Amino acid sequence: MASRYPEVYAEWQANPEAFWMKAAEKIDWTQAPTKAFDAEAGVYGRWFPDAETNTCYNCLDRHVEAGRGSQTAVIYDSPMTGEKRDYSFDAVLSEVKAIAGALSDLGVGKGDRVIIYMPMIPEAVFTMLACARLGAVHSVVFGGFAAHELATRIDDCSAKVLVTASCGLEPGRTVAYKPLIDHAIEMAHHKIEKCLVLQRPELQADMHADRDVDFRTALEQARATGSAENGCVTVKATDPLYILYTSGTTGQPKGVMRDNGGHMVALQWSMENLYGMKPGEVFWAASDIGWVVGHSYIVYGPLLNGNATVIFEGKPVGTPDAGTFWRVIAEHNVSVLFTAPTAFRAIRRDDSDGEFVKKYPMPSLRTLFLAGERADPETIKWAEHHLAVPVVDHWWQTETGWAIAGNPAGLGLLPVKYGSPTHAMPGYKIEILDDAGHEVPAGTLGNIVVKLPLPPGCLTSFWNADERFRKSCLEEFPGYYKTADAGILDEEGYVFVMARTDDIINCAGHRLSTGAMEEVCAMHPDVAESAVIGVFDELKGQIPCGFLVLKANVSREAKEIEKEVVRLVREEIGPVAAFKMVMCVKRLPKTRSGKILRGTMQKIADRQEWKMPATIDDPAILDEITEALRAHGH
Repeated sequence: MASRYPEVYAEWQANPEAFWMKAAEKIDWTQAPTKAFDAEAGVYGRWFPDAETNTCYNCLDRHVEAGRGSQTAVIYDSPMTGEKRDYSFDAVLSEVKAIAGALSDLGVGKGDRVIIYMPMIPEAVFTMLACARLGAVHSVVFGGFAAHELATRIDDCSAKVLVTASCGLEPGRTVAYKPLIDHAIEMAHHKIEKCLVLQRPELQADMHADRDVDFRTALEQARATGSAENGCVTVKATDPLYILYTSGTTGQPKGVMRDNGGHMVALQWSMENLYGMKPGEVFWAASDIGWVVGHSYIVYGPLLNGNATVIFEGKPVGTPDAGTFWRVIAEHNVSVLFTAPTAFRAIRRDDSDGEFVKKYPMPSLRTLFLAGERADPETIKWAEHHLAVPVVDHWWQTETGWAIAGNPAGLGLLPVKYGSPTHAMPGYKIEILDDAGHEVPAGTLGNIVVKLPLPPGCLTSFWNADERFRKSCLEEFPGYYKTADAGILDEEGYVFVMARTDDIINCAGHRLSTGAMEEVCAMHPDVAESAVIGVFDELKGQIPCGFLVLKANVSREAKEIEKEVVRLVREEIGPVAAFKMVMCVKRLPKTRSGKILRGTMQKIADRQEWKMPATIDDPAILDEITEALRAHGH
């Protein structure tokens, strides 16, 4: 069946405001918008400026009122505890009302900020929705984040209340949250008024009598006093829904701010048209609510569209094995899985022949979506072969909140080009500019930019930092949003995102993409994943340096594999790549969301000063990288 994408994109291009007004009809408004866009408001304009609504109402109440309260809304599956629980829309609404009542009893109202520092448990999602119900602004901080990083976020958003759990669970260890939180509150200049603490059975936290409130007790009181029955607070479409601080922040935090109205319109549109989801089906974004994927597609997107969403407390491998994703899909009848390429590279490394896939029949699964970093063709091909479903690479950012480019399953899939997230979504006009701001010919590497205004759902600004937002995102290329990614557009309009602009290396005057080299490294049959960085060279300015992680069952000599990979890059990219330095390592340093910390690796290689990244999953890996570089004389 031919894709409807070309006509839908053309419809948006012809009249963007009419396109989004039509999309807005899917949302329940307290006061419906009479105009789509105000170009004079905010930093670059605001969407649905005269509308009023409530995000929690659209996620829960309206489905219950439509007679679908008994339908499953949330599926909790925790390999860490062995617990599995299904919640209907009725049950979720009841819990959210109680949490909203408890927060209200603690003085939280419209516009107040609430920090949520919790593991992947249902109460974390319910608390986000409870904040939305009150018109409060939530800021989720990844559970287990260092105290200093949490303190900077407390100060930046001047949070009134912090909601947490006593602990998070990682394979082989229990992470006590309360000591981290207590230390962060001590460090912060702004003082949190109250801390709502959910005690988990795996670890009981010590409570401060004057500040800490037991989560379950507060909910019981809210139900007993009737504050759990309060309705949704009406907010402007342009009022903030949440602040999300981008990962890897040091010093001054960068709080991406999302509104209520445009956010709902964009996510609702994407669930139907990009992901191809119908109400009642099960959608699983295997991420964490600490990241933007969790906000958009664990919490808000699926519930807006009347889908069941999966909250998974586990890892793609090691909880207990590389088959855990397939078990979840099979048991819960998941229709669409959305995860990061890193997860699939880890699974492929441990189960290269796909033996675990064969153990779990998955007739419900029809599409796999990958995003969060570049999806290398070898990983996509492995997934296609073993899962026998379409694999969609799509590209977006914390700042945009939903896909800039993708292959829209709901409109009919377009032909796949490996290495490309396909075409720009309606709302985004992608262009490639050189460093001077001039458009480059098709197939030429340059800066990927998006023509302003950004569509609904994208950030409106940074929290309390409009000027900073202008300088970092809008100033370099006037009239455009700078993605800080480099790539190309081919003759057919397919976008290829090659690297962050700081991952483009200049080798003897040639601009080379480290992403393209990583793709070639991944083609080697013994390589599970790779990272390529540019390191200082006196003669050429920079030369590429490759790090390879081998598949679990490889017994060959590492030196032989390294030589073969060098030869492969020479054959595929050419001698211009100057690719000679490559080394096998046990693992790559990553953030908790799975992004490889290439910038830190580069600083270590160039013997520059570097700080421990706040989001690193395991700091010991950086010592291993340092040793590997020393062993290779660098």
